[in-house]
Amino acid sequence: MLVDDERLDYLLAEDLRIIQSPSVFSFSLDAVLLARFAYVPLKRGTIVDLCTGNGAIPLFLSARTESRIIGVELQDRLAHMARRSVAYNGLEQQIEIIEGDVKNMPAQLGFEKYDVVTCNPPYFPAHEMSDKNISEHMAIARHELHLTLDEAVLSASQLLKQGGKAAFVHRSGRLIDLITAMRANRLEPKRIRLVYPKAGKEANTLLIEGIKDGKPDLKILPPLIVYGDNGEYTEEVRELLYGSE
Repeated sequence: MLVDDERLDYLLAEDLRIIQSPSVFSFSLDAVLLARFAYVPLKRGTIVDLCTGNGAIPLFLSARTESRIIGVELQDRLAHMARRSVAYNGLEQQIEIIEGDVKNMPAQLGFEKYDVVTCNPPYFPAHEMSDKNISEHMAIARHELHLTLDEAVLSASQLLKQGGKAAFVHRSGRLIDLITAMRANRLEPKRIRLVYPKAGKEANTLLIEGIKDGKPDLKILPPLIVYGDNGEYTEEVRELLYGSE
């Protein structure tokens, strides 16, 4: 079942397992935060996760909803990892992994059909490729080589029904870019939460959710602090990762 340097890790709070590879792809805390932040219906509707990587967000979401989930991933190796993780957890009836380009998904899956779209897009513009030693898999996942922020937001909007919700995680420095792209594509920002590595530090991550054709009314949620003064996860982040004791 496992290939090369792959390993089987626990998604602890969900009691699920996921296939990871240090040289190809391992999900980050950002995926956990987005999966917890996004609105999801309990039973009805369909969720699409763009840039799904090894399927972490669909797996996380499956513990929160009975809705159908479609994960979209450009890279065949990552899509294969995601499919095997879905099968290992016996979730083939709920989660489908599609290998393909995010930009083509509205035409392929259907316009304005979906209730929720989540997306953890590449964070860095292509010109910021400073580390030439990272693998091609990592480069595509991290840098806008095949998908820009504007393209990701456009696809999310085209997939969503009117009144549907789109949730993104990104670098805090791209907040204005993200809001501009969302409003240009009929996604009205409704909730924002900034993530801080430690209290007193600058935010380095943002979570944002918008409603397609929603009315302007933005809620700024309380800050999320990742690490305490002792260098360990804060109680909130620990509960997100490991569940309540």
